[in-house]
Amino acid sequence: MEHFIDEESTWLAHNYHPLDVVIRSGHGAWVEDTEGDRYLDCLAGYSAVNFGHTNDRLVARATEQMGRLTMISRAFRNDQLGPLARELATLCEAEMVLPMNTGAEAVETAIKTARAWGYRVKGVPEDRANIIVMGSNFHGRTTTVISFSDDDDARRDFGPYTQGFRQATFGNVASVERLVDPNTVAVLTEPIQGEAGVIIPPDDFMPGLRELCSRNNVLLIADEIQSGLGRTGTTLACDLWGVKPDLMTLGKALGGGIVPVSAVVGRRDVLGVLGPGQHGSTFGGNPLSAAVAREVVQILAEGKPQANVRRLAPQMRRGLESMEGIEHFTHVGLWSGVTIPEELGTGRDLCERLAAHGVLAKDTHGSTVRLSPPLTVTSEDVEFMLTGLAAALADLG
Repeated sequence: MEHFIDEESTWLAHNYHPLDVVIRSGHGAWVEDTEGDRYLDCLAGYSAVNFGHTNDRLVARATEQMGRLTMISRAFRNDQLGPLARELATLCEAEMVLPMNTGAEAVETAIKTARAWGYRVKGVPEDRANIIVMGSNFHGRTTTVISFSDDDDARRDFGPYTQGFRQATFGNVASVERLVDPNTVAVLTEPIQGEAGVIIPPDDFMPGLRELCSRNNVLLIADEIQSGLGRTGTTLACDLWGVKPDLMTLGKALGGGIVPVSAVVGRRDVLGVLGPGQHGSTFGGNPLSAAVAREVVQILAEGKPQANVRRLAPQMRRGLESMEGIEHFTHVGLWSGVTIPEELGTGRDLCERLAAHGVLAKDTHGSTVRLSPPLTVTSEDVEFMLTGLAAALADLG
């Protein structure tokens, strides 16, 4: 293991600070390191591995497609992309799909689309469009996106920053309404803030945003990259409140943990403002990614992952409610943000102790750790996670 860690330390840019565990294989919710030790993966690639490591259906679909065609670019048509667009739009009750690769690309695409719609349809004067975002947001780390971030690590020393954004308070519709003016083209929000520590808004927030945006001819853009595709027990987090955004960004789990796949889905009259040459991606919509994403969509359409989340979510909540050493926690579906008292240690400290008890998780801000296992976990897996968390807290205490 030390050899692999030394190589990373020497040859890799230090833009991550991983735990000293070197994973070599995985199946389902479990992974194995180079020493032969097994761990329950409770990060699931920030929800990119919602359907488990080396999922049999997804690997078979990827393998079959790799033997036929992997990449051809959007300069030509392929036999997987059209069906994916139809199937994904149907799953999301949307009208049109624009495929990309990463979540940040999808967000950038949604921003460009909203601005174009504002100028070409709403009639906003040139270069005057503004988009309202939320405090503590996380939408990626590209230059445009970090321009409206309030995370100092993501933002500091990367200016000058892109203009045209206004920041409201997450969960507070009134704070958004105060920022709306005739040049506002969109409100961009995560339905649940994942990177911030699984922050769940009041139940009136997303419906309130929907009404506000409709009343003011403003697009509602929901970033479902972490919260969507089964994580909350519904296909989309917006489904929890019965809200239909104008645009949604999808990613992470859409690639099944095999290839990076993202998309913007939404209204035809909005995505339809883009013409050839105005936006694109060399790899976006390639046959391999489209084939894998089609299988992901089929798995979600069958509904088994969402049902498993709904079945196990109460067990996870009960375990956290009864656990000593937690200052507070948030919870929805198979997704929790667990905060410990500062005197016990940092989130990193807790993650290191969790790893010692066979559970892999990732800290976020301060003393908060996110728990987001693959949606394929069993009741026994959830109990293992809770037992490991209790043991890790006892170690710190």
